[in-house]
Amino acid sequence: MPKIFTPTNQIRLTNVAVVRMKKGGKRFEIACYKNKVLSWRSGAEKDLDEVLQTIAVFNNVSKGEVAKKEELQKAFGKDDVTEICKEILAKGELQVSEKERQDQLDSMFKEIATTVADKCVNPETKRPYPVSIIEKSMKDIHYSIKPHRNAKQQALDVIRLLRDTIPLERAKMRLKLALPAKEAKRLKERIAKLSSTVTEGEEWEGERLMLTCLIDPGHFREMDEIIRTETKGAGALEVLNLKEIKEGEEVLE
Repeated sequence: MPKIFTPTNQIRLTNVAVVRMKKGGKRFEIACYKNKVLSWRSGAEKDLDEVLQTIAVFNNVSKGEVAKKEELQKAFGKDDVTEICKEILAKGELQVSEKERQDQLDSMFKEIATTVADKCVNPETKRPYPVSIIEKSMKDIHYSIKPHRNAKQQALDVIRLLRDTIPLERAKMRLKLALPAKEAKRLKERIAKLSSTVTEGEEWEGERLMLTCLIDPGHFREMDEIIRTETKGAGALEVLNLKEIKEGEEVLE
């Protein structure tokens, strides 16, 4: 039986996601596993072997044509295939079908809405909105998904934009603070500027003033910095509740 000759620079792959990059007037491609490219770019996936179907750079993935070393050297100024794969993975264009692209956009739209619903409340009732209401509000303002930004970043944009259309604010964090007596008055004034309200008054425990307050999550780092540095370790901060909300979902009439 005659042997079947297969060119040594051809690799056949199936069910691949292709990332393509033009460099030095030539096209270079890498073959990846579906759904892994975005995970790599977001930092969720760090194992290159989990992303690439094979450590190889192609002229054409679908035809299995592997790029020659001299081509890589000329275009990239190096012939380290792993490093070139990483560069293409980071900067190249992900080739997906129109249906796949739309599915990704729909999934990200849902993820953004879910993040907003999880982080926010109606400031008047302190109740969260259902995800469906956030999705409808996003559609009403014609929010356009930005595929190259992660959902968390876009959720912060959406929160800002939706405030013009529905009552919306970040759910507050409830903190318990302990301030040493000699610093209490000075620090209390600074803390008051960061907190929306002192919810349960204040009381003295020995030589420390105890405060319970609500703050916007965006002020947490600053509050933590004040307690750690200004009290030189004599103060304390305890998170009592990451989200101060009332039970039940908000309903828009």
